[in-house]
Amino acid sequence: MNLQEMLNHRRAVRHFDPEQPIDTERVRQCLELATLAPTSSNMQLWECYHVTNPEVMALLSHACLDQLTARSAKEMVVFVTRQDLYRQHAEAVRRFEEENTRRNSPEEKQAKRLKKWNLYYGKVMPLLYSRFLGLKGGLLKLLAMAVGCFRPIVRQVSEADVRVVVHKSCALAVQTFMLAMSEQGYDTCPVEGFDSRLVKKALGLPSGAEVNMVVTCGIRKPDGVWGDRYRQPFSQTYHAV
Repeated sequence: MNLQEMLNHRRAVRHFDPEQPIDTERVRQCLELATLAPTSSNMQLWECYHVTNPEVMALLSHACLDQLTARSAKEMVVFVTRQDLYRQHAEAVRRFEEENTRRNSPEEKQAKRLKKWNLYYGKVMPLLYSRFLGLKGGLLKLLAMAVGCFRPIVRQVSEADVRVVVHKSCALAVQTFMLAMSEQGYDTCPVEGFDSRLVKKALGLPSGAEVNMVVTCGIRKPDGVWGDRYRQPFSQTYHAV
């Protein structure tokens, strides 16, 4: 399929065919493609749990309010944000960029660029992604407002703002995965109606993990798509400036 065909094929499928299996290895490959999705500051604070175990599938189906899309799914993927791993991820990116700079930057520019990466991933990212009862984010918000009086600055720096950034980055990976599945001829449904506590319990997730999306997977039955697709008129969505 080309991109337009994949986008038209992808629908939120509510009923999967129990007689139509899907290839678990192909689903895994689609998840590997999802890792190519962009994430804010390349922090990649998300994980995916590819579920094929029938017992865990049953637990997740119940956690998804026993919706038909979950009960009939052949496999499920749970996308999870891991803001609690910000230190490890920041350090990994910092080390990568150090080597990347030494390999690909002109020698006369390396010292300046190395200093930038050490500051950004060694200081700025840990400060931005850490949490402290909302107080730290409030102070950063006040600082951004003060600096913003004199020059442009990112203003979404509260702890709530940063949590939204982490979930947006994860959602980009979810969409990439669903399009990759469409390219394979497989169907998905992004489920947001779920009991997050039960999902975390079924997967044994740590307290710092947050469930972003449960994606059910399979091949649609004829009644799996509920009618035509509705979209707001493009004239209301599109604004030329």
